[in-house]
Amino acid sequence: MLYENYPELLSVKDDIEQVIALLVDCFRRGGKLMCAGNGGSAADAEHIVGELMKGFKLPRPVSDPRIPKELAEKLQGALPAISLSSGLALPTAYANDVDGEYSVAQALYGLAKPGDVALFISTSGNARNLANAALLCEGLGVKSAALTGASGGRLAGICDFTIRAPAHETYRVQEYHLPIYHEICARVEAAMFA
Repeated sequence: MLYENYPELLSVKDDIEQVIALLVDCFRRGGKLMCAGNGGSAADAEHIVGELMKGFKLPRPVSDPRIPKELAEKLQGALPAISLSSGLALPTAYANDVDGEYSVAQALYGLAKPGDVALFISTSGNARNLANAALLCEGLGVKSAALTGASGGRLAGICDFTIRAPAHETYRVQEYHLPIYHEICARVEAAMFA
């Protein structure tokens, strides 16, 4: 359906498939996804977390003997995901006390475990705070992916995987990012819960 509605995204189909496979493998092994972006891309990071931490397109019933039945009926299966761009305390404290260009790297350093995945969203691919965090990934045993515009920017040279939306203007890149990450979330959900 994605490629019928957005045939221009066929150019990045293989990259999308690689990120889907990466996330399915991560979640099957008990890992988590950490997302980050700035501005509108920070909102996209939050949006992705929302789609993964509760039902997106499929029901995700909870059947866990540790949880009372009446509570389990009100919960949904979750894929562990967190936004490194949310909250104010850490980024403002880090900007004040150390250097704001490293606040996402600090959050990643504090939360990452080997086998996790970090997704960096930047329309230009050149966000310095995201590039600094991406540089940490290999040493921490974390796979990295970037969702960028057509150039890929600096993140394309750092991350293990890059999906380059086929546009250069910020608003156009953002318009492609939404259907791309919705496809990723839907396909990962189907692999984990169908």
